[in-house]
Amino acid sequence: MVGRLRLAMVVDSNAFGGAEAYARQLLHRAPAGVDPTLLVAAPVAPYFTPPYFAPTSPVKVIPLALDAERAPALASALAEVRPDVVHVNLVNPASNRAALRAAQACAPTVATLHDGGTSPGLRELYSNLAAAVAVSAKIARQLRDDLGVPASAIHRIRNGVDLPTRVAHPADRYPLVVGAVGQLAYHKGFDLFVEAVSRLNRRGRRLRVVIAGQGPARDRLEREARGLPITLLGLCRDIPALLRRLDVFCLPSRREGLSLALLEAMAHGLPCVTTAVGDIAEAVGSDALVVPPGDVDGLVIALDRLLDDPALRRDLGRRARLRALRDFDAERMVTETMRVLARAAACRSAPAPEQPTVG
Repeated sequence: MVGRLRLAMVVDSNAFGGAEAYARQLLHRAPAGVDPTLLVAAPVAPYFTPPYFAPTSPVKVIPLALDAERAPALASALAEVRPDVVHVNLVNPASNRAALRAAQACAPTVATLHDGGTSPGLRELYSNLAAAVAVSAKIARQLRDDLGVPASAIHRIRNGVDLPTRVAHPADRYPLVVGAVGQLAYHKGFDLFVEAVSRLNRRGRRLRVVIAGQGPARDRLEREARGLPITLLGLCRDIPALLRRLDVFCLPSRREGLSLALLEAMAHGLPCVTTAVGDIAEAVGSDALVVPPGDVDGLVIALDRLLDDPALRRDLGRRARLRALRDFDAERMVTETMRVLARAAACRSAPAPEQPTVG
């Protein structure tokens, strides 16, 4: 990379989840020559500072602009940073409109879209992006077909995670510990997981369940989990330590791009049960048990198989770890994303081509 790149990273979120963990990876692994400044909304700002995260670059806390039309505080903060390029972390197509407008008024803007959803009336806003990163093929199609981003400006970059040296060692114990990590929201499908556990429990199938995360569905999940062997942990400071204590991982999403929590569980060598949404089925192949989204019966059958078969648990865990080592390295994700950001910045700084003289 020639010269230094001043990068402003915008995280306009009201809860911490996979999209925010992605932004932390970009910050943590920013290469030499990139000077990032994080502009983060107040609700999630604590998770970008100790004890959750140790930033090595400036952090500016801004008011939440989610679902707003304008973000004057963000615009003012961006003007102070004077970035060469802005990266906006998009919760879904519509929620971060104000952040996109503020960023595009300041510098070439690159956005990473983590989740799909409805997107009427947004084509003009998205067509002004210098580039867009899609974490799944479905999101890439939405960026092109629904949001008007030129195909040449769309970059499909698979999510990546840290590859731990210490991994899980699922035990042949009884009951097994089954865990899940993610935002407690409808699209993550944890209510389906609770229902599957309830059915197994009624059949005398003993297991212990822990769910880590925060979000708007917590109260409902607490009510539905009452009397079941389920513990809601809230936000967990040390996800790797949690994963090492599990025997099985479950992510029953109704909608997803490519879950960082799932990839992290596979990198820890855990047998996983998940759903065929976004790029998950393609990314995990036969190295996890994949059921249709919304299919509680499928979740019950998959979990039941793993409860009964320690050899299958060990085999899936081994294969998951090998696939993660091959395909899910965060270093690759960050390198590819930084390349997109540098190219976007270079487009503004490049001299305009000479116009032919007439006459």
